[in-house]
Amino acid sequence: MKSDTNKLISALCYFSVFFAGFILPIAVYFIVDDLEVKRHAKHAFISHLIPLVTIPIFVFGGLLSGIGDGMSIVIILGFIVTFIVNIIVAIWNVVKGIQVLRTY
Repeated sequence: MKSDTNKLISALCYFSVFFAGFILPIAVYFIVDDLEVKRHAKHAFISHLIPLVTIPIFVFGGLLSGIGDGMSIVIILGFIVTFIVNIIVAIWNVVKGIQVLRTY
C-alpha cells in the first residue's frame, strides 16, 4: 500500500492547476522517486499545458481574419473556446485529484 504522503503529493499535482500551474508537477517529477507519483505528476503537467495550446490557435486565427468585422468574431470565438478548454481542464484535474485521494 502506498503511503498517504504519496497520495497527497499526487493529488496536489492535479490540484496545482489552481495555484502553481505546471511548476509543481515538474518539481515533483524530478524530486520524488516513486514511479506512481511521477506518473501522476507527468499527467498533471500535460493537462496543465493543454490550455496553452489554445493561445497560438487564437492568435493565428486572429491574424488570418485580418482587421475588421471578421476579427471581432474570431476574437469572441477564441475567448469562448479558451474559456471552455480551461473549464474542462480544471474539472478534469479536480476529478483526477479526487480519484487519486480515494483509490491510489
